[in-house]
Amino acid sequence: MEHYRCPLHRYTFSVTPIRRWVESQCEGRVLNLFAGPTLLQVDEVRNDLDPAMPAEYHLDALDLLETWQGEPFGTILLDPPYALRKSMELYKGNICSPFRRIKDAIPRCLKPGGLVITFGYHSVVMGCSRSFKLEKVALFSHGGAIHDTIASVERFIK
Repeated sequence: MEHYRCPLHRYTFSVTPIRRWVESQCEGRVLNLFAGPTLLQVDEVRNDLDPAMPAEYHLDALDLLETWQGEPFGTILLDPPYALRKSMELYKGNICSPFRRIKDAIPRCLKPGGLVITFGYHSVVMGCSRSFKLEKVALFSHGGAIHDTIASVERFIK
């Protein structure tokens, strides 16, 4: 487990320690399902519901996963709003598909041995029932009464 102290920002990857950490974890071509405004220094395919964001796709994450016809990815990044309230207050009310369905759809777009890197309030997201093994956890502490951000790196072992 790794621990970092850094500020909180609604766009997770705009925080330098978090951006550097996630860039160092990515393998191969990366699908960033909830991209936001920050461009990562990786081979990135970007999706964001907000058409104002710099992204190749502006689709609901589940729709993109279910209709993807391209090559599978080496890494998929999951940094959705962590709660319904956050979606309503901070992201123009954009609400994505149920997260369980998104997680169920990910394996069809991921190479065997690929990674899913998830940011949120939980350390295991994809889980062994979907053929993933937890490899790494990073904790980003924001100070005071602010919830920490937990990042997990899980490998597709199928």
